[in-house]
Amino acid sequence: MAIKVTVRQKVISKGRKSLYLDYYPEVIDFQTGKKTRREFLSRYIIENPKNALEKEQNRESLLFAGQIRASRENYYNKPEIYSEQEKEVLKYKEIGERNFVEYFKSLAKKREGSNYDNWLSAYRHLHDFTGGILTFSNLNESFCDSFREYLLSTKRRGNSKLLLSQNSALSYYTKFKTALNQAFRDRLLKEDISKRIKPIKDKDTQRQFLTIEELQILAVTSCESEILKRASLFSALTGLRFSDIEKLTWSEIKNSENGYSIEFVQKKTKEIEYLPISKQAFSFLGELKHDNSKIFEGLKYSVTTNRSIQKWIDKANIKKNITFHCFRHTFATLQLTNGTDIYTVSKLLGHRNLSTTQIYAKVVDEKKREATNRIKLDL
Repeated sequence: MAIKVTVRQKVISKGRKSLYLDYYPEVIDFQTGKKTRREFLSRYIIENPKNALEKEQNRESLLFAGQIRASRENYYNKPEIYSEQEKEVLKYKEIGERNFVEYFKSLAKKREGSNYDNWLSAYRHLHDFTGGILTFSNLNESFCDSFREYLLSTKRRGNSKLLLSQNSALSYYTKFKTALNQAFRDRLLKEDISKRIKPIKDKDTQRQFLTIEELQILAVTSCESEILKRASLFSALTGLRFSDIEKLTWSEIKNSENGYSIEFVQKKTKEIEYLPISKQAFSFLGELKHDNSKIFEGLKYSVTTNRSIQKWIDKANIKKNITFHCFRHTFATLQLTNGTDIYTVSKLLGHRNLSTTQIYAKVVDEKKREATNRIKLDL
């Protein structure tokens, strides 16, 4: 049965109509491998063009849609007129007209937790830089370099005074490179551009942490949220991230002759982790409930979470800017300071690479250097 391909229009925002192809019967989408009736062309027309420029834009969009329609009809109804090489060329030419920004957005939607927020921020910066439209055919090293420079010089979204930090730029550009690599693996790009483009360097930052004396003061200082206080101190004694503490259930707490431990799936890496914990850490879990109950029921991460922590810190008269994640930094730094070897600390933190843990070792080395300079002789 012959495949009929028709150009259709769908009303979208701001007086525009999106152009798409309607297939009858269904065809197999070579990108997803699934049956489909529609293929959106990432092109639109203006319903009521006000000037010659808008009329010309409509004409070009309709001409493009007509060419793609004819190409698709030939591809599905006359496959014998194309060699395999010609089919491959045609496929990449058609893919080249698709919108990479929308593809990036689809990848972001698959993420979870804080990683989703990071991907969403990266998407928004890509959208701002491109105006929302970037065809695969325009993806090259030159564009990647331009986007890299944009991230290193742009302002934070929602704050016109402060530049985006270098480490935030690094994080967003890493997401962009990951999307490029995924597009290559999805056969949407002929080459893996992500392997050739210049990276953004990581900038060493001073990771805030609490000393054992400060942690002791904080433990006896009241906090406006008791559950937040218990969760924070539990993080300082175990090194667990907020995302793993928030979802922790009683079924994941184990008690054996060797002591207490946690067996859980780390939210960030999706890997099963085994983590021994101290009796004191266990004491911060509160009253024992049934297996499927969340231990820190009601604990939620929001804008006010770190504000509440900072109020608690200020109340303890500690002159530092502390967020929840700083309690994880505190655990790592105190472990190394007290002689725990870096390999063990790396395993306790659930790091995949030892190089990630070495950041904390640098902090400890700096503190040792500061300590040696405190003793001076008056000669």
